Amino acid sequence: DICDHLLAAEQKTYYNTLLALRGFCFLHAHDHHQALQDFQKVIEHDSPHPNSCIKALCGRGLTRISGGSLYLTALDYITACQLKLEETIFTIKSYVPWNQRGLLLKVLQEEGQKMLQKKRYPAHLFLKGDLYFVVFSSVVFPSRDAPGVYQLASLLVELDATDEASQVLCADALYQMGCVEEAHKLLLLTLSRNPQSSPILARLALLQLKKGFMYDGNQLLKKVIRIGDTSCLLPIMDIFKDEDRKLMQTHCRFRALTILKNKQEDADIKEAIAYLSFAIIAAGGYAEDCLLNRAQCYGRLGQKKTAIFDFNAILKEDPRNVQALSGRGLIYLALKQQKEAVQDLISALKVEAGAVIPAILSLKPEAQGLITQWLLQHGRAALTEVIATKDFSKEETPTDILMIAKALMKVCKDAQYHIFYTDVLLANGKYEEALGHLQKAFGHSLADDFARARLAVLQLKRRNVAAAAHLFSILAKRDERELEFLLNFADAKQQQHLSQVAAQEGNVLIKDCRYEKALGYYTLAVLASQDNPRYLRKRAACLMHLRKYDKALKDMEKVIQKHGCNSLKTRVEDHCSKGHLLLSLAEEEAAVKQYIEALQLDESLALCSIINGPGSEIVTKTFHKIAQHNFDTQHYEEAWEITGYGLKIDKSTELKKLKTRLKREALSCSIH
Repeated sequence: DICDHLLAAEQKTYYNTLLALRGFCFLHAHDHHQALQDFQKVIEHDSPHPNSCIKALCGRGLTRISGGSLYLTALDYITACQLKLEETIFTIKSYVPWNQRGLLLKVLQEEGQKMLQKKRYPAHLFLKGDLYFVVFSSVVFPSRDAPGVYQLASLLVELDATDEASQVLCADALYQMGCVEEAHKLLLLTLSRNPQSSPILARLALLQLKKGFMYDGNQLLKKVIRIGDTSCLLPIMDIFKDEDRKLMQTHCRFRALTILKNKQEDADIKEAIAYLSFAIIAAGGYAEDCLLNRAQCYGRLGQKKTAIFDFNAILKEDPRNVQALSGRGLIYLALKQQKEAVQDLISALKVEAGAVIPAILSLKPEAQGLITQWLLQHGRAALTEVIATKDFSKEETPTDILMIAKALMKVCKDAQYHIFYTDVLLANGKYEEALGHLQKAFGHSLADDFARARLAVLQLKRRNVAAAAHLFSILAKRDERELEFLLNFADAKQQQHLSQVAAQEGNVLIKDCRYEKALGYYTLAVLASQDNPRYLRKRAACLMHLRKYDKALKDMEKVIQKHGCNSLKTRVEDHCSKGHLLLSLAEEEAAVKQYIEALQLDESLALCSIINGPGSEIVTKTFHKIAQHNFDTQHYEEAWEITGYGLKIDKSTELKKLKTRLKREALSCSIH
């Protein structure tokens, strides 16, 4: 009210001072809108009074805190300080309440730090009518922020000389102004009060490095590492100049590499990691060489997931980085993540195989054997798919698979890798080169069955089907899956011809009772014909001679599953053959079911087949045994059916007696 009365008087004495005072009255009464209007009038007055302007700037800064314009608050106080520091201090102590002063100081500290870190609001937020824009517009521009922040920090230090954050802000501003010695002295003074302050130690380390005192700078960095607060560098790096950040990065990486070269203990590796972390921070968060070194250190410490994080950071920027790809692949290997390990190592091999192979060779034998097997499995699977589908647009092309095969041979000289390389050459149509490699790796005699099977592929390409069939038949007895793979190299017509030749040779051998050899040919015929029932029957018969009844049974099951347009005689004989095999395996109940099915199809054909097979006596005894079991367990209907079919095979006395008992039992049941 007093201010209103004085402002309403005709004589406008102390007009700006009264407006400023009334503004603070409104501010204390929480009427921020009216307060802002009074402060604005003082600032925009044609002939502003300096002390009144300072009060108005301080008052307006306070109102802007409540509006969320914290950066503009800082600019108001910087402008006030540049007008008159002592008056600004006086105004804060006299007009800003205690309960608001702490918040004000915190806001000014944080915004001052942001200015030095170049984190600003866009210029369009500033009002051109503001006095500080007209007179002190230099504070808006990045290259001139430091003097204004220094004024602000000086104000904060005057208000609280014990506050470390204010003193650090003052030192940062001095550093950016080029006053390195003054900044150094201020930091030393601040450190004397808190010798374990990581932010101060880190700043001092940089200043020592900048002045060329490498030893002193390194000792300070070691203190930061011992404290364990490497993250303190993150906000500092936005303040450091580019050349000083580069100096810090170079020094820290050099120190890390020196440690790793001379020491191998876990504690030493952890220290190297800390230096590398400093270097990465100094580089702005990304330094390829340092990230690679740090990832390798994490790997050595067993911190595999952390190592992957660093490799990922590199690959995000450079997806074809060979060292990162191979490094991450080897970490996945240690984690037993096969798919990821193979994917990374193949990607690296595609870029630069010469850099990946030494990394694999550096592994322990167990790990080396595991990754080569994984790569071989992947290569074989990719090659099989390419050959089978004839689709060369797959992710792994024949050229890529050839690269994998070459790399595997350089890592390991085992026969399986030479054979894989030969397969890739065959898939690429390089037949002469494939033959030359086989002879070089295994000798001209090719004693290895798997190697000779590759020669069979070449014989097939030369239309020497009989020679190919002979070599394939040898492999058929050892590894059917391998033979299936190799048959993919032959087209449909070649496979049909091969199956016919193999079956013919099998027939000749089985007549001479050379069942083992015949089995190889029949297996080749079955695989080359994609399980043709004709060849399955022949192989099943051969297996019966060799007493391999379980395998023969599987073949007959496949034959029966494919019953369709076959003749009645063929179907009857197949069921009887399966029944015979089940008898040989002592699966009598299942055998009886097969014979019943045959009898249901055609009784005379079934009887003929039974007589030519195990004989009616053996089959009849089996029928009686199973029927008797069903009778004993009171399954009378089943017993009656089995007995009836058994009597069709042979009028056995035992079966007749059982039938009489079943009739008697049926009569007894009907009476009751």
